[in-house]
Amino acid sequence: MNHPNKKQREQQAKILAELPKEEREERAMLFRFVNASFIYHTKAEALKPTETDFKEWLIALPKYVRNNMKIIGFALCKDAISFQRYVLEKNDIGMDHWMQQNLTEDDYMEYREIFEQ
Repeated sequence: MNHPNKKQREQQAKILAELPKEEREERAMLFRFVNASFIYHTKAEALKPTETDFKEWLIALPKYVRNNMKIIGFALCKDAISFQRYVLEKNDIGMDHWMQQNLTEDDYMEYREIFEQ
């Protein structure tokens, strides 16, 4: 899966081209994982996270993290990966299922092996 940002795609292609041939496929696969994960997390914005979502998410956090996130506030936490994932999961958009649908079967098997959930 390619990164949606042209500059990032070009940077990844440059990195791959500069690697020794025997290292390229593994790095390319990792880029596909990162790109798919990036796209997954950006989908939270379309769901228009609310202050209620934020308060629900805070409850599940360890106390010291919760206190820090309260200080940071809803507006800045909307970009936090863990908050985005909470919003997506709450709306039945599970990351594992999404990755399965958006990676090749081989990539998904590797993804599961590396990031066993």
